[in-house]
Amino acid sequence: MNKKIKTYEDLEEEKLRLLSLLKTQESTIRTDIAGLKENLKPLGAAMDTINKLTTRDNRVPVLNIGLEMGIDLLMRKLLLSKAGWFTKIIIPFVVKNYTSHILGEEKREFIIKKLKNLFKKMRPSSQPRPDPMATDQ
Repeated sequence: MNKKIKTYEDLEEEKLRLLSLLKTQESTIRTDIAGLKENLKPLGAAMDTINKLTTRDNRVPVLNIGLEMGIDLLMRKLLLSKAGWFTKIIIPFVVKNYTSHILGEEKREFIIKKLKNLFKKMRPSSQPRPDPMATDQ
């Protein structure tokens, strides 16, 4: 406060000055928060990668079972055949967790659709199919 308030007009002027000061400080805080969010994006990406390495995505268990069997065969039997026991445990664990997250939603839906079609072919429906040679006249 720069001067003493003596009249009602002085009070109104001070109110307007304080409101404009409040607006500028709010905008400064907003820009600071936006800058912090921008600066923390690499940390968020690193945390996301660590999360993918330490957790497994179990939305499609059939797909994960196939991935696990393939990774076990490839990693433990071929690539890490001469490695120590600790390496044979940790590396496949991390690779399994990460590969369960690699498939995107589009690919996941495509694979689920293909598996459903495969199971439909293996187990035909109980309703008889119409004869394709029959003509409708």
